[in-house]
Amino acid sequence: MEFQFQFDWQAAINSIPYLLKGVPYTLLISFGGLAIGFVLGIIFGLLSINKKWFLRWPATIYIEIFRGTPILVQVLFIFYGLPDLIGNPIDPLAAGIAAIALNSGAYISEVVRGGVQSIDRGQTEAGLSLGLSRSQTFWSIIWPQAFRRMIPPLGNQGIVSIKDTSLFSVIGVGELVRQGQVYIANTFTAFEVYFVVACLYLMITLSLSLLLRLLERRGLASV
Repeated sequence: MEFQFQFDWQAAINSIPYLLKGVPYTLLISFGGLAIGFVLGIIFGLLSINKKWFLRWPATIYIEIFRGTPILVQVLFIFYGLPDLIGNPIDPLAAGIAAIALNSGAYISEVVRGGVQSIDRGQTEAGLSLGLSRSQTFWSIIWPQAFRRMIPPLGNQGIVSIKDTSLFSVIGVGELVRQGQVYIANTFTAFEVYFVVACLYLMITLSLSLLLRLLERRGLASV
């Protein structure tokens, strides 16, 4: 018996309006989580290079825990585990944003640490010699240079976090993959639907990549 498969373009096209309903959730979870994660990354990244051990060690522990465990386990713990502890259910959308924030925050912390430490110490000495305080020297001289070097790895983390949202269908978040699963359950067109889902993810990540390259070029041009 010969097996023949023919791609159903009409089924793929018909699925697009339904799948697009998941795009806002994907963007909200990823960019909302990344915004919080960026703040966490700055805080814990700077704490991780602090000379005081009681500030450095908590930051190091946070970074290692969330870098060393899968994000799927993290979101399952937040959504299913924490309610047992606090006695109240957690909204799936909030759980997804929290997981992206905590996970990306750990990776961004390392990006911040590496970016700051890549700047020559002579820059700090030069700022102090001009009469600036250490805080003024850091935020006026060190941070702008470090941030320009952080743009590529920050962009990579953004793309990873967008793709990570596909795992959150397990907790019922109505993002792209979840919308695809529901549509497939009614139409039995898995190949075509997941092909469209992949294309939509690719469009989102390519758009972010182009934006980041533009920002990187402008940053280099301003050096």
